[in-house]
Amino acid sequence: MEEPAESISSDQVELRRWRMSDLDALERAIHESLDHLVPWMPWAADPGRQQTLDFLARNKEEWEARQAFGYAITSDAAVIGSCGLMRRIGAGGLEIGYWLHPQWTKRGLATMAAGALVRQGFQLAGIDRIEIHHGAANPASGAVARRLGFTEVERMQAPEGPVAPGEVGIDVIWRMTADQWKARTSERAQRAS
Repeated sequence: MEEPAESISSDQVELRRWRMSDLDALERAIHESLDHLVPWMPWAADPGRQQTLDFLARNKEEWEARQAFGYAITSDAAVIGSCGLMRRIGAGGLEIGYWLHPQWTKRGLATMAAGALVRQGFQLAGIDRIEIHHGAANPASGAVARRLGFTEVERMQAPEGPVAPGEVGIDVIWRMTADQWKARTSERAQRAS
């Protein structure tokens, strides 16, 4: 498979490829989530309609170039966050990123969304590892990686230092290999039978 599915269902969330018509819903979700996003996401410090429009346009371009695959996280058709698979960690690898509107946190929805991305990612040709990167001061992002069975492989000084107010300048890198994924999938199938 050259690119993941444009729409993915996973338990209580639906992921669907971002589209330009999502501008108002995404802008609303961002503005309602600013207190939650600003500590961790540098782009959230200066949100604006043009920035959101640029994000959607960039998502379209990156999808078509097969460099990144951005999704709206939805529940009951409402946009509740964003996630994506990005080819920015070298050949054979994908990085997952995600955020949720604070009213939708602590329900396992980020884990469901990221798990759906892992399944899609390992179906892409040539992918041998998937990573989740987050700031060390953001344990909630690490909890998603841990619940999915990722292994923490490195803590490193962020080259640019802290870029958002909640960061301490240490990046945590979690990794899952294709072999780990196959073993986990096989184990789950055996338990189910």
